[in-house]
Amino acid sequence: MRVAIAGFQHETNTFAPMPTGFNEFSLGGSWPALTHGEAVIDVFINLNIPIGGFIQASTHWELVPVLWTAAEPGGYVSGEAFESIIEMLCNGIRRAAPLDAVYLDLHGAMVVENFEDGEGEIVRRVRETVGPEVPVAVSLDLHGNLFPDFFNQSDVVTIYRTYPHIDMADTGRRCQQLLQQRLEHGPLAKAFRQLDYIIPLTSQATMREPAQSIYAGLSDVSAADILSADIAMGFPPADIEHCGATLVCYGKSQQRCDAAADSLLAQLQSAESDFTDPMLPATEAVEQAMQLAATSNKPVVIADPQDNPGAGGSGDSTGLLRALISAKAEDVWVGMLWDEAAAEQAHRVGVGGDFAATLGGKFTDGHPQNAPIEAHVEVESISDGEFTFTGPMYGGAHATLGKMALLRIAQTDIHIIVSSIRTQNADAEIFRHMGVQPEQKSILVVKSTAHFLADYKPLAETIIFAEAEGLNPCVVERIPYTRLRDGVRLGAGGPVFSRS
Repeated sequence: MRVAIAGFQHETNTFAPMPTGFNEFSLGGSWPALTHGEAVIDVFINLNIPIGGFIQASTHWELVPVLWTAAEPGGYVSGEAFESIIEMLCNGIRRAAPLDAVYLDLHGAMVVENFEDGEGEIVRRVRETVGPEVPVAVSLDLHGNLFPDFFNQSDVVTIYRTYPHIDMADTGRRCQQLLQQRLEHGPLAKAFRQLDYIIPLTSQATMREPAQSIYAGLSDVSAADILSADIAMGFPPADIEHCGATLVCYGKSQQRCDAAADSLLAQLQSAESDFTDPMLPATEAVEQAMQLAATSNKPVVIADPQDNPGAGGSGDSTGLLRALISAKAEDVWVGMLWDEAAAEQAHRVGVGGDFAATLGGKFTDGHPQNAPIEAHVEVESISDGEFTFTGPMYGGAHATLGKMALLRIAQTDIHIIVSSIRTQNADAEIFRHMGVQPEQKSILVVKSTAHFLADYKPLAETIIFAEAEGLNPCVVERIPYTRLRDGVRLGAGGPVFSRS
């Protein structure tokens, strides 16, 4: 089989003010930069990313790599960026003809400035290129907001089953296996269902209940006639019609496929009240962390989910940092704050130097709690931002985060890593490569929603989720939707959305 492979990923937070242009797709960061042609195989074959798993599973196929690109989650993808990348993608597929199939490593929550369903438009353009008879297989992120039209246009779809996403390569391998079924046996029976309530992002982690049990049961759904069953939990900070959770099933029998989908939907409906928000107000979170740290031999981890760059947060909010300073917290290590100016200044003065800094608060959309913090800081270490991740999710990927620095706020025991490129802290190597041994510290602060759990939970005494202002709204009933479809409940047992 001759199969073209490509990737085009973005998780769009429509409430984030930072637009996502072509430059953001070109840069790289936690994942590789825009990659073309044969280099796709060389770069991704050993990474925990769907296209890597698909490559590993396709040893008996002739793969034609086209491109792979992703941008850090943020605001709307510009029309110009989308058109530039989709033109490269489709031209590459066109040159690869004749083809037996196409595989696409997509996200599921891309929103372009002039249309809502980014993935649906990608598949539609690919369909125009290869025609209706060539199967198109797609792997997606667990946080996808799936549109019915996207599902109808795709022959097979597989979705991550873990959050943190430690099974990304496995999802690509499962997609290859499902595509092989499609190629060998023809069109598969399939079913698509949508949940009628929005699940908070902070409640979606599969290392916690109820998602842990629900996802563990997906393998039990498979029977003689059910080839695959997956759930996309949705990405709440997206003001679009089909925001929310969906599930997909593929099989040999339409009747059994529908029955399996209905059973999964009923299970999700019955778990509604269990998807509770775990966040504490920032001041309470800090107070609790200080009390626990005083008697613990392991670090207490405070997550700042509403400023998670991995969900479109700016990564430079200061509300939680301000609470830590006010409480005079000690042995605190914050990783990390997106502040290119502070990182640049730290490199100018060097290790051991000091300077007056204006920390954070530059891209927080005017939240008064997130005003910049004026502070004198001392430079403890610096880095060029080039290192290799070691944790379960990013492990093996090469980070390119630009100039970084570890700063201590003068007359405090609060230490902050600043970076030049925005990314979430889901890997403890962000601390270690700066000379910080996180397992030996009292309080660690990470700007992440749940991905950090894979690497930090094993070394932590306790995990605390703090509610501080940020651009990744996690309290669903307070998200100001205007385009959501009628009848969807905002959070577990929350108000019902209506456009009227």
